[in-house]
Amino acid sequence: MQLDRLSSFPVTAFDADGALALGPYREHLRHQIDAGPAAIFACCGTGEFFSLTLDEYAAAVRAAVQEAAGALPVFAGTGYGTAMARQFAAAAREAGADGLLVLPPYLIKPSQQGLLDHFRGLAATAGLPLIAYQRDNAIFTADSVAELARIPGVVGFKDGLGDLDLLQRMMAAAPELTYFNGLPTAEVTARSYAAIGVRAYSSAVHCFAPEIAHAYEAGLDELLPEFYLPLVKLRDKGAGYAVSLVKAAVRKRWTDVGSVRSPLTDPLPEHLEELDQILENGLTLVRKETA
Repeated sequence: MQLDRLSSFPVTAFDADGALALGPYREHLRHQIDAGPAAIFACCGTGEFFSLTLDEYAAAVRAAVQEAAGALPVFAGTGYGTAMARQFAAAAREAGADGLLVLPPYLIKPSQQGLLDHFRGLAATAGLPLIAYQRDNAIFTADSVAELARIPGVVGFKDGLGDLDLLQRMMAAAPELTYFNGLPTAEVTARSYAAIGVRAYSSAVHCFAPEIAHAYEAGLDELLPEFYLPLVKLRDKGAGYAVSLVKAAVRKRWTDVGSVRSPLTDPLPEHLEELDQILENGLTLVRKETA
């Protein structure tokens, strides 16, 4: 996979009644695709996978595939237990997705054997390349990643843990996998990951400010203290803000993609004001750089 730079993780649009809104979603997708990421990852964490029904998920993935029209790969999230993950994987395959990002299993903390069995069970029926997502209750050992890489269909590993010592041991144990930085606001740690050879990362900022995301990727390091670090500080002021702040920014700048679904909540008004100022700081830097 040629996924050696930032990828877009679009939000999922809902209308005023909380129903899936495919029109605004497609508009958001077109804006993301036109900005030139390495890939689209639909219905993942930022896309509120956890709040979508199977039918909504299938419709959203299908829309992403249609909008991408083969110009770039489309990966879809899948998760929960193995049986449900297979159902979502089948829906993604039927919708035309190019691969799957396997989110941590629901609730429980599995053993290493359990994690590997989960991937074996999913790989046996998915019919699509699989990227494992390490975070929260799905934490692997280096030995397990070596086993994971031997499962037919497993092609990538997205790290949301941030233990670079462990990640380097994983990369040595399974160099054939494609590795990604999957930490929240991944740009903050992108330089550190790149230093050990991991240049691909997920960019939620790309959802609402692709010009900032690409400028930082290209080397505009002033964005780190002036935009990204203040954004992280704001993100940490509210539970679920890693998703709801992003969605609020998309609403403000580009497309009315609606609110987040419960149990997430929209940002407080005072935090939206902070977001406006942080965004303007970032855009000002980009304008100066390109003037």
